[in-house]
Amino acid sequence: MNKKFLISWVVVFVVWMAGSFVVHGVLLGDGYAQLASLFRTQEDTANYSHFMLIAHVLMAGAFVWIYQRGNETKPWMQQGLRFGIAIALFAPIPTYMMYYVVQPMPGAFVVQQALYDGALVVILGLVVAFLNKSASGPANA
Repeated sequence: MNKKFLISWVVVFVVWMAGSFVVHGVLLGDGYAQLASLFRTQEDTANYSHFMLIAHVLMAGAFVWIYQRGNETKPWMQQGLRFGIAIALFAPIPTYMMYYVVQPMPGAFVVQQALYDGALVVILGLVVAFLNKSASGPANA
């Protein structure tokens, strides 16, 4: 692990947690409130919140690790978009589709979850690409 990896890991973790709060706490908050019977109460959720932190730490580390291994000598923004879209198509979008099969959620709400979380992952792709752009060559463009 080098310094750039650790800094990227921390920044991606912070942005992901903040972005998840905006997506799930603000943008989708009313929708979750209408579906309260499908989820834990806020009090009960608080008892398990450490798992949410651990999950985001793990996801952020893996996100940076995978990005750094596939980084090419191309403009950082192009790489960040490519990576973010690939991860969105790999994780949040299909995950919400699978949850829709087993959990009685309104389809429109599931689409919102997938699109907002997908957009967040694309933003994270841009963040990690910016943090890992090379000091010279096309990747700095």
